[in-house]
Amino acid sequence: MKLGPGSRQVVVRLSDPPASQHAPESGAVESVQKAAVLLPEATLARLWSRESLERLARAYWRYLHRVSFGLLRVVYETDARTVVLLVRPLALLRFRAPHYRTTASGGSVEWPIERGLLVAKEGRGEGYLRIAIERDPGPAPSGHARLGVHVAVRNFYPWLRGGGRFARFGTWLYDVTQLRIHVIIARGFLRSLARLDLPPSRVGALRGEISADDA
Repeated sequence: MKLGPGSRQVVVRLSDPPASQHAPESGAVESVQKAAVLLPEATLARLWSRESLERLARAYWRYLHRVSFGLLRVVYETDARTVVLLVRPLALLRFRAPHYRTTASGGSVEWPIERGLLVAKEGRGEGYLRIAIERDPGPAPSGHARLGVHVAVRNFYPWLRGGGRFARFGTWLYDVTQLRIHVIIARGFLRSLARLDLPPSRVGALRGEISADDA
């Protein structure tokens, strides 16, 4: 898509997913969804701050709540984020407090996975969910900038996969349910960035939570 110098449009292009995504029958699972974002330089200058990184993180949880029609809620605590199915006892995923990293060309927010109904016992405290954004130095239309954004789950051990004789069927079941749902949600969230609707943080500890080690 060609954009004129005065265009205020934000364009999101998703990277093509692998023809088929399958989890291994043992070991860690990962899923990474990527997008390229083209937006006006002036808009980027307004949003290019550590505070906006936390707002991006908040936007992800809000999107999860909306796309699940309210069935999935995120319980915010000072040192944790818990994804629950309607009520707190049904804690699907519990994350430790997010880690923020910033550089001159980008930043990331990472939630370590602590435990939850969807996490196998051997995977407690092992995996993480990460949203990263990086400025693309490549050419862009006049007055615009390019960003690379990705949503990744890595080193995750799904409870649904099971083990032993059940592992083959459990892996298939995980592929067609939990893994597929994550891909759909991640790609939908990336598409939603075209609106640049970044809500304020629920925790409100912007400068306190974001590490400025590299800024």
